[in-house]
Amino acid sequence: MTEFFSMGPERPVRLTEKTRIFAKDSLDHRYGLDTQKVRAVSMDGEPGFESMSDIARYDAAVRRIALEAPVRICEGEMISGAATLGLAVEHTVPATYKGKALWSGVSHLTVDFAGVLKRGLRGVRADVEASLKTHSRPRETEFLKSCLSTLDSFEIWNRRYTDALREAGYSDNAAAMERVPLDPPRSFREALQSVWSVFAFLRLCGNWPGIGRLDAMLGGYLKRDLKSGVLTEDAARELVAHFFIKGCEWIRGGVRGSGDAQHYQNLVLAGTDENGLEVTNELTFLILDVIEELGIGDFPTTLRISPRTDPALLRRAAEVVRLGGGVLAFYNEDLVINALLKDGYPLREARSFANDGCWEVQVPGKTYFIYTPFDALKILQEKTLKMNGEGADFDSFGELYAAFVSDIRDKLEERYAHKTERLSKKDGEWSWAPDIPCTAVSLLEEGCIRRARSYLEGGPEYELYSPHIGGLADAVNSLSAIKKLVFDEKRLTLKEFISVLNADWEGAGDLRRLALSCPCYGNDDDFADSIYARLMADFAAGCRELNGRSPYRFPAGVSTFGRQLEWAPDRKATPFGRRAGEILAANCSPTPQTDLAGATAVIRSYAKADLSLIPNGAALDLKLLPDSLEGEDGISALVALMKGFVKLGGFFFQPDVEDPAILKRAQEDPERYQTLSVRVSGWNARFVTLNREWQDMVIAQNGGIPDEK
Repeated sequence: MTEFFSMGPERPVRLTEKTRIFAKDSLDHRYGLDTQKVRAVSMDGEPGFESMSDIARYDAAVRRIALEAPVRICEGEMISGAATLGLAVEHTVPATYKGKALWSGVSHLTVDFAGVLKRGLRGVRADVEASLKTHSRPRETEFLKSCLSTLDSFEIWNRRYTDALREAGYSDNAAAMERVPLDPPRSFREALQSVWSVFAFLRLCGNWPGIGRLDAMLGGYLKRDLKSGVLTEDAARELVAHFFIKGCEWIRGGVRGSGDAQHYQNLVLAGTDENGLEVTNELTFLILDVIEELGIGDFPTTLRISPRTDPALLRRAAEVVRLGGGVLAFYNEDLVINALLKDGYPLREARSFANDGCWEVQVPGKTYFIYTPFDALKILQEKTLKMNGEGADFDSFGELYAAFVSDIRDKLEERYAHKTERLSKKDGEWSWAPDIPCTAVSLLEEGCIRRARSYLEGGPEYELYSPHIGGLADAVNSLSAIKKLVFDEKRLTLKEFISVLNADWEGAGDLRRLALSCPCYGNDDDFADSIYARLMADFAAGCRELNGRSPYRFPAGVSTFGRQLEWAPDRKATPFGRRAGEILAANCSPTPQTDLAGATAVIRSYAKADLSLIPNGAALDLKLLPDSLEGEDGISALVALMKGFVKLGGFFFQPDVEDPAILKRAQEDPERYQTLSVRVSGWNARFVTLNREWQDMVIAQNGGIPDEK
């Protein structure tokens, strides 16, 4: 019997052995390595390519991709279509000219799969043709003609698959692909194939889209098929499993920094729809079955939970979480909707939220999104405390804090100026400077066709540029230590303290021990947590002040996404006792080894800020040990944690159940742990595909101490 790694009890077996072998082959990078055999198509022989416009080049490249990308049919697959060009795995349109790639792909978006299910790509084509009749500016008409060309290319690619499937004897697959996504699906299988076909083609063109609310989109099809007897629950589970297995097609193995599953293909499950009706359905539970059995982490999945969530769903989620791998995360649905309402969204739009393919919140199929991260600790050290110079001097903690907030707002203004430099306004209308072509995703973002503008040139309904504060816990802990040691207890002056820090605590062991004992965020201690809550509110206010000055919204967010690794070398010693260059806090989580009072205390600290002021999200990572979640008591504890997170006012949390000792063994014997998945940030990765630095960071975040190298 094929086995899959678990940090907790053995994973259940519900799927056929043939499907389990297909999953194991995929996780063992059989198909990912196959994808690398042909890296890209070459445009060197394209007549007149040198003199074409950028959009015309793009159309020619997408056409050649559709014509030449290898067709791959995996033995026994129930869902077909594949992104088989290696350069696409690198977020790049897989077409080269004179040996060089031409354009990057697009990510951090979730496209309008629901619209395709409702109307089919023929309906999208009709929209393009109608828009062509109302637009006459050259850039607009060129974009719309590119839309038609891209739809033609998709049909060529789709036809190649239907022909190959028929020839190989896969008549059911061929029949499904022949109908969808060109037309609306009639069954659950066709609906699943429709989503996969669109997703696979977008990825083939170098893009990394999220998928969004799969159970909301497909649950009705499944319910009808189960009721009519077209499908049994077991047969439907096999189909869902094949969808998940196909999503592993880019796993390559080997070490590559931040992991081998970072392609932003997140799912969002459960919660309410735009009308306030509950979404949770049979598909919600089948997806959890597949995750539980196969441990596939390539579709990081987030549940929208609330006080109304079915207790049976919370229990199933707990059963999946305790097996490890960090595949499931959780939104506090009511708080997220409230945050979006405060940010100006209509109620129906707020209720429909998903994510960008990571965890940042957006309205799917209608949103341009990018974020701009910055290191708050570095701003505090370099700008506010002037640690690179003679050191700052303030008469009070209030004066120091006000200067720090002012420095953060300067950073926000700097990022605003950078983002809006491509905009211009004439006769009351905003226009964007031309950007790289991205027609494939633009077709599936509401507003682009109607406005005749691409995704990168002002097409979507919502334009988001989200400032993300990083190093938050580190900055808060630093302010807490300064307040306590300098201004409250007056043990030394601020300039004296800065001198100690610039010397990296050399010769100041007693003072360092005092600093290490100062109150830190994450322990339900109001001394530190009040600074955290105040800083979050002031940061959010600075972001809101940017709104209304341009077409962009500037929703506040909190993240690092692993940047604490790259930020570490530029950081000085911290006032709360850490030495220069240490790798510190992730996202909105406590600094490693400072949260000493347990997971509930961490959530209490986190929720002391008004997180409804942070509409793009504040991710809390919770690391849990497997032996703390054993048996019924463990399941009950996890359910209580979810309920407490909602009741206290959390926004988003991603639990991961990992044993640091097992992670260390995986470092030394990677062949035995090929399928061991860990939550890195907004994505999962097979642990053995992280490089040593990333592995050590994950071990530290899970409570372990990395070995000295």
